[in-house]
Amino acid sequence: MKKILLILSVVISTFTFAQKKPTLFLIGDSTMANKDNPDKNPEHGWGQVLGQFLTPNIELQNHAMNGRSSKSFRTEGRWDKVEKQLKKGDFVIIQFGHNDQKLKDSTKFTNPHTQYRANLERYVNETRAKGATPILMTSITRRNFNENGVLIDTHTDYPLVVRMVANDMKVAFVDMQLLTEQMEISAGPEKSKLLHLHFKAGENPYYDKDKADDTHLSKLGAETVAKLAVKDLKKLKTGLEKYIK
Repeated sequence: MKKILLILSVVISTFTFAQKKPTLFLIGDSTMANKDNPDKNPEHGWGQVLGQFLTPNIELQNHAMNGRSSKSFRTEGRWDKVEKQLKKGDFVIIQFGHNDQKLKDSTKFTNPHTQYRANLERYVNETRAKGATPILMTSITRRNFNENGVLIDTHTDYPLVVRMVANDMKVAFVDMQLLTEQMEISAGPEKSKLLHLHFKAGENPYYDKDKADDTHLSKLGAETVAKLAVKDLKKLKTGLEKYIK
């Protein structure tokens, strides 16, 4: 009888621990998203490789998806799936902006100073309402060097609005635009191509034509960006730092 009670106690303790295990949710776009066929596909989202920098004591759920904006992520019901699972002690990293810029797509475009800002504020408030911690991030920069080797911004006012919301609502914040700008500039116009998807036809079996993608990341690029993210996440003192290796 004592053995049975001991076994039941261990099972209950294990279940309780599992229930208390926090989850880190990622919501965002293709630069963060998991990609199909990761063993063969040269493209990786930085959220796809983030797990290797975390301890086993936290669960990672990457809900980021290609082509989504702060608007379409919600209208497609993707946020609803996250919100229903949120519990006290969880974390949500919020990184939108690339697709909010799409003027020709009414399902994705948002005005940075009105709808985009309102969307970010709503994600923050709804995360907090569940007892979870929101973390805002600016978009990663594009590799966009001019003929003089100067990195030119493509994100207009969207990163500024993220900074404003983080400041006004006292939200934990990582300036990924700044960190990745420094990364691109340090690598320079040529070596920075290795962080993205630059291949001549036949150079990589995954692409049958020339590829020159300066927005999305190679595996090296994704791992480099993830390292930059965790380095700053460790400094925030949100509680997430306990789960970073």
